[in-house]
Amino acid sequence: MTQETVAATSDAVLDREETISRDELEVLQLSRLQHTVAYAYDRVPLYKRKFDEHGVHPTDLRELSDLAKFPFTTKEDLRLEYPFGMFAVPQHEVARIHASSGTTGRATVVGYTKKDLADWAKLVARSLRASGVRPGMKVHNAYGYGLFTGGMGAHAGAEALGCTVIPISGGQTERQITLIQDFKPDAILATPTYLLTIADAMMKQGIDPASTSLKYAVLGAEPWTEEMRHELEVTMNLKACDIYGLSEVMGPGVAGEAVETQDGSHIWEDHFRPEIIDAFDPSVVLGDGEHGELVFTSLTKEALPIIRYRTKDLTRLLPGTARPAHRRMGRITGRSDDMIILRGVNLFPSQIEEIALRIPELSPHFQLELTRPAGQRMDQLTVKIERRESVTVEGVASAAKVLQQQIKIHVGSSCAVDVVEPGSLERSNGKLRRIYDLRPKA
Repeated sequence: MTQETVAATSDAVLDREETISRDELEVLQLSRLQHTVAYAYDRVPLYKRKFDEHGVHPTDLRELSDLAKFPFTTKEDLRLEYPFGMFAVPQHEVARIHASSGTTGRATVVGYTKKDLADWAKLVARSLRASGVRPGMKVHNAYGYGLFTGGMGAHAGAEALGCTVIPISGGQTERQITLIQDFKPDAILATPTYLLTIADAMMKQGIDPASTSLKYAVLGAEPWTEEMRHELEVTMNLKACDIYGLSEVMGPGVAGEAVETQDGSHIWEDHFRPEIIDAFDPSVVLGDGEHGELVFTSLTKEALPIIRYRTKDLTRLLPGTARPAHRRMGRITGRSDDMIILRGVNLFPSQIEEIALRIPELSPHFQLELTRPAGQRMDQLTVKIERRESVTVEGVASAAKVLQQQIKIHVGSSCAVDVVEPGSLERSNGKLRRIYDLRPKA
């Protein structure tokens, strides 16, 4: 840890709930969990119906492990209750509404009371502070504003922390660079792939990304690897930390990574109870350290309490470090709905990123194309990836061969590799699309 990082973390004033013991935290969790389950049962028809069908009642929750008796909530539940069927308060008590894009089906709608918004801002502020951001810093917010929770959630948290917020939103990359140059922010909030887009655009303008005023990057909204962290930290001369959240549970700030350890995001368990389940047998709740699907139950939400929400994010729970009472999330290895099954082998985009960024000739910019050639029964995966600017023709051929071999060794499936020219693949303006399914539709 650098002296600057030590200085940034030593003056932090933590919330009381960040410093309590694990035993104290679990007592608080049980009390809040019992209230939330009864509250949801009494106020949300979906939960009353699901609990009754499942043969379980809020009074059955006597200890934390009893949560496993209760049914899951899924994104489909929220879609079926569109638009406001999941709300537990009258409309006049809903202070704000957010929603998903609805590009893969009916949108999911979430609501917040004034207390929900205050809690959300507090937890985002806690996450930013854990990641090195301090009151008085200028924060460049490149998360998208609007119905997406990222922009406004991050904005409110930064203001609650006492920062000066620059609300640029996503896109307009040239203008982003101008404002970073002119306003000299201390921290940037963005998706990791969009920060990479900004760094690349700077280099094309002849600006050294390492020369800016930025010291901290708080990155989320998509899975990213340790290799991507290293790429961004070296390229931009800053400390990069993860922030986790999803709209159905709250938005950004459900968990945040500490800059002094950078070992995974601590889940703020005074407001959320996490579980890990077997993604293929959801009835099995896994122990800490075991990989599976992440499930969340809210403990303090008023407008939209959420019980055992299946996130589809694949990770594991680990003991707390910088915040000992609050367990950490391991790196998200992927989402169950982003998983490619190629000739019987499960594959995630993050696995390709991890392997590719260990090959010096290859850049972090890649796409995965799934095809089924005419007359063949087997699917074909092609990894299209940009070379680095300085790489020769001979270097390209060698790098492609190494990537192909490493994917076969570490993932267990064969693929084609197409190394393309720098700047030829789509760049992120927020969340980046990695998978292009070009197979014929049934």
